[in-house]
Amino acid sequence: MDYSRKVRAAAVQISPVLFSRDGTTEKVLQAIANAAKEGAQIVIFPETFVPYYPYFSFVQPPVMMGKEHMRLYDEAVVVPSPVTDAVGQAARSHGIVVVLGVNERDGGSLYNAQLIFDADGSLLLKRRKITPTYHERMVWGQGDGAGLKVVDTAVGKVGALACWEHYNPLARFALMSQHEQIHCAQFPGSLVGQIFADQIEVTIRHHALESGCFVINATGWLSPDQVAQITTDEKLQKALSGGCNTAIIGPEGNHLCPPITEGEGMAIADLDFSLITKRKRMMDSVGHYARPDLLQAHLNAEPYSGFQIANFDESVTLNE
Repeated sequence: MDYSRKVRAAAVQISPVLFSRDGTTEKVLQAIANAAKEGAQIVIFPETFVPYYPYFSFVQPPVMMGKEHMRLYDEAVVVPSPVTDAVGQAARSHGIVVVLGVNERDGGSLYNAQLIFDADGSLLLKRRKITPTYHERMVWGQGDGAGLKVVDTAVGKVGALACWEHYNPLARFALMSQHEQIHCAQFPGSLVGQIFADQIEVTIRHHALESGCFVINATGWLSPDQVAQITTDEKLQKALSGGCNTAIIGPEGNHLCPPITEGEGMAIADLDFSLITKRKRMMDSVGHYARPDLLQAHLNAEPYSGFQIANFDESVTLNE
C-alpha cells in the first residue's frame, strides 16, 4: 500500500430532483464534472441519492405510504442499467473515482445500495445497507456480509458504510481490518434537525481516529419547496430540516476543510496519506494496538440467498 501519495477528494451536498431518477442522475453527472474541474480524484454523493432518499417513510404512517413506496419502485435503479452505465462513463471520462448511493431495485425488493466506480469506469463494488434503520425497514430489504469489503481503487483502498451502519462497531471493524485508507460515509441530510448533524460530527470523527483513515462524508439537502412537496403538515416539516454535515476528516480526527451544513455545495480537501502512518504509529487498532488473542470478530462474507440447491445422490431414485 502506498502511503506517500496525495489525493484530492470532494464530498457533494446536493438536493435530488424529487420523483425523478433521470433528473437526479443528470445532477450527479454534472457534479462529477464539477468535481473533476476542481481537480478531485474521488467524489462522494449522499445516501440513496438516486432517485431520492425515502423521506416519505419518516413522516407518513405505513398504512398511508403505499403510493409513495410504489413511486419509489418505479424510479429506483437496477444494477446494471443505463443509470450505472452513465455514471461509469462519467467516471471514466473524468478519470475520477465515484461513490454513489442509490435505491436499488432487485426483482420485487428495494435496497439501500452504495456503488463504487473506479476511475476507469468499472463498478468495483455494489453493497447493501445491512440493517435499514427504524422507518426504513418498511422500504428496504437487508444487505449481507459480502458488501463489507474494502476495494482497491485508483486513489487507494476505499470502504463505505451508510448512515447508522456506523453505529455497528463490528461492521466498521470489518472495514478497518482490511486497512481502508479512505472511508466513504453517506447520510440522508435534511432529517431530524441539528441533533442529527451533531451526531454525524461525532460519528465520522471517531471513525477517522479509530480507523486511522480519511473519512469523506456526504449528506443530502432539501429546499423548503421540496419539504412542502413531501408533506404539507407544518409540524412534520420540522422533522425534514437540519441534519446536514458534509465534511472531510483526517486520520487525526480533524476537519480538513470547512463543513457544509446548509444548502448545496462541495467540500474539497487534499488527503496526505503520510498522515495515516502518523496516526497508526501511535494507535493501529487492527495491528499493534489489537489483542486478537483476547478479542476477535467473525464475518460471514457469503452473499445471502434464500434458495440453495443441495447435491443430489444419483444412487437414490425418486421411486425409492
